[in-house]
Amino acid sequence: MKNIKKFKSKLIDCSIIALIVAIFYIFNVPCLFKLLFKIQCPGCGITRAYISLMHLDFAKAFELNPMFWSVPFLILFYFTDGKIFKQKWLNSLLFYLIIAGFLINWIIKLI
Repeated sequence: MKNIKKFKSKLIDCSIIALIVAIFYIFNVPCLFKLLFKIQCPGCGITRAYISLMHLDFAKAFELNPMFWSVPFLILFYFTDGKIFKQKWLNSLLFYLIIAGFLINWIIKLI
């Protein structure tokens, strides 16, 4: 019973985040990081990448932000409390590779 409540709570969290992202997209709200610091954030282009994916334009999605593939893994991490794999080191490795990917992509975009 406790796990079901926890799952429902996490599902509500994800739904709220998705709703906020949708509202920001619909009303064309610019990236707050970009407004404050005048540079793209590591996640810039993710929303547009997923819209390209919905149109089955994988090349455009990859061009917009090549880390778009990591979002489902991050959601899975959230729902499984960071325990996708049985071995703790594999969970850590995947998580740190995703973070490194975002940082490397960000640095490349800034150059």
